[in-house]
Amino acid sequence: MTTVDALFSLAGKRALVTGASRGLGRAMAEALATAGADVICASTRADDARATADTIRAAGREAWAVGADLSTREGALALADAAERAAGQVDILVNNAGTIRRRPAVEHALEDWDVVLRTNLDSAFVLSQRLGRGMIARGAGKIINTASLLSFSGGINVPGYTASKHAIAGLTKALANEWARHNVQVNAIAPGYMRTDNTEALRADQQRSTEITGRIPAGRWGEPDDMAGAVIFLASRASDYVTGHVLVVDGGWMAR
Repeated sequence: MTTVDALFSLAGKRALVTGASRGLGRAMAEALATAGADVICASTRADDARATADTIRAAGREAWAVGADLSTREGALALADAAERAAGQVDILVNNAGTIRRRPAVEHALEDWDVVLRTNLDSAFVLSQRLGRGMIARGAGKIINTASLLSFSGGINVPGYTASKHAIAGLTKALANEWARHNVQVNAIAPGYMRTDNTEALRADQQRSTEITGRIPAGRWGEPDDMAGAVIFLASRASDYVTGHVLVVDGGWMAR
């Protein structure tokens, strides 16, 4: 009988986490390390991810800080190359890097639309395709995308972000359908309202923040560490028969 420790152990696995310098990305990178994974920590600048890598190394795991501009396809491909040079292979890919531009749709600059879609969606597909080839060849792999509550609803003043997160949910299912037979599971985590840089403007709006908190059954905004259990589950053997799923971590928001 398989033990709980064996089901959730990531010993011997190497993970790439994008957007790992702070917030949800840092929390997920550190969580994977606590389960035994070595982690490539990616951010726009390598220096930004060094603190995350240092924390992981201090806990006894290997870690690398890598810089990449994920607003371009070339940057995503360069990151995949750098990750494999550093770690040898990538067993777990966490496509977490993202950006947001807040502007009413009639004022939403096309340049903002482009940078949001390239960063949030294109980079996830390019990295999944590039690193997924190795996973398919080895017959094992885990890809975890960061979706959003805006994968299910429209939001306000964030048309590009909403479009990208709806697309992430669809991409997760499309890749899962193709790669399940190769023992590569592709899933997503949809965080609820979390205390991160992306939600700073919402939290600063007292009325909006109070409205949001009032709808969350847990009665609080999420913290980055609330992502730890979900990412370890989806990266481990415990989820080998789970694929194409969008796991909501929202304190009950979607159930209200």
